[in-house]
Amino acid sequence: MSFRIVRQSKFRHVYGQALKREQCYDNIRITKNSWDSTFCVVNPKFIAIVIEAAGGGAFLCLPLKQTGRVDVNQPLVSGHKGPVLDIAWCPFNDNVIASASEDAMVRVWQIPDNGLGKSMTEPIVELSGHQRRVGLLQWHPSANNVLLSAGADCRIIIWNVGTGEILSTIDQPDLIFHCSWSWDGSHLCTTCKDKKIRIYDPRTGELEQEADGHEGAKPQRAIYLKNNLIFTTGFSRMSERQYSLRSEASLGEPIVLEVLDTSNGVLFPFYDPDINLIYLCAKGDSNIRYFEVTEEAPFVHYISTYTSTEPQRGIGLMPKRGCDISNCEIAKFYKLHSKGFVEVISFTVPRKSDVFQEDIYPDTPASEPALTAEEWMSGVDKDPVLMSLKEGRVQSKKAEIRAPVKKPNILDKKPVKKLTPSASKEATPSPPGSPLLATSGAATQRLEELTSELKKMKAIILKHEVRIRDLEAKFSAESNTNNNIGNNGDLLSDEV
Repeated sequence: MSFRIVRQSKFRHVYGQALKREQCYDNIRITKNSWDSTFCVVNPKFIAIVIEAAGGGAFLCLPLKQTGRVDVNQPLVSGHKGPVLDIAWCPFNDNVIASASEDAMVRVWQIPDNGLGKSMTEPIVELSGHQRRVGLLQWHPSANNVLLSAGADCRIIIWNVGTGEILSTIDQPDLIFHCSWSWDGSHLCTTCKDKKIRIYDPRTGELEQEADGHEGAKPQRAIYLKNNLIFTTGFSRMSERQYSLRSEASLGEPIVLEVLDTSNGVLFPFYDPDINLIYLCAKGDSNIRYFEVTEEAPFVHYISTYTSTEPQRGIGLMPKRGCDISNCEIAKFYKLHSKGFVEVISFTVPRKSDVFQEDIYPDTPASEPALTAEEWMSGVDKDPVLMSLKEGRVQSKKAEIRAPVKKPNILDKKPVKKLTPSASKEATPSPPGSPLLATSGAATQRLEELTSELKKMKAIILKHEVRIRDLEAKFSAESNTNNNIGNNGDLLSDEV
């Protein structure tokens, strides 16, 4: 009589491995803020990291290929008046990033293809609507230019970034810990300080379901999975870390509720919707646990744990279209160390064949939106557009939405001025011949490179001029001192 001792899974032997130091990033002043945020986001083009900066909030944007030691004078995105608490890359344009800050503002930035040549202080869109600090940002998974922000004023605001308008607001009864869109963006799941898990209609703000979450007082997080499942992390009444799996239909009755350990760091769940893997990591921990979600009991299957010697200060996950398909890489994490080092960790499925592995690379969300913000607000729901990874790494195509819109899209055309919700109705549309997000040609790219080199040369020359002036001043001071000493010596000799 034979039976299976080990559960069969394609991901049973997934393992994580840190890349060499020269393939990582070093000399970064990572923020010391205690806010529960990952402080790092990545896409196939850039890595963005919240840093410690004087005189307001700032974050660093580096092209992925710019590995190694980061220059202390590296240009920053520094337009906020308070510390930056959260950042999020737009899923449909790899050059657009949103930031939230303690100054109660949400700003959207356009990063050049080659990175920043100088510090950026002017956003392309400025969203003002919160009364207190904003600590959470989430882009809609399938609708273009729809952004969610959650603030300490217990309010969730959903924006149309293309016009600077508020689409809807949802007031919460207590401090918001986390929000998550459903797979098609038709529902919104939230967790609050009152230990409740709630599901809303994001268009109307109508509460659809409410249930008790984890019993502990510490922050809990909830993310939507496929098939209307919800995965949560939190704490028990005895401060034990837990995770649970729930169904949207019966939110108050967990399908799975397991105790993980007794550490005190808030668990951040990262979900891979393609293969139903969940990665759990927390600040202060030095490990990353990963699980597979299936339709078989016990539904959440533990796979393995990646361990290292250094605890993480924050962490970011690369979208699947930015992974190395040729090496069977299914996930890539960017781990922030408190000493200013960013370690790159690659998770791979061991396979010997060089052929494209279709079983571990199903179609993944593409960089193209499924619908416009206006279509979504009118009641249309669509799953994210999927793409095949057979051709290898794919970057954003910056596709423009040609569906008729009622107002000009700031992210498709260069704005005349920054828009706030109060000023969006008076905005003047830009001329049609100036697309802000259009892909630059080879000649334009070469011109930008030459301009960047010229700026660097001017900066070097300026530094040398300053050094020359300093040396001349020192030389002059030394000469005056020697002359005074000589004069004093003559006077002494005369007196003798």
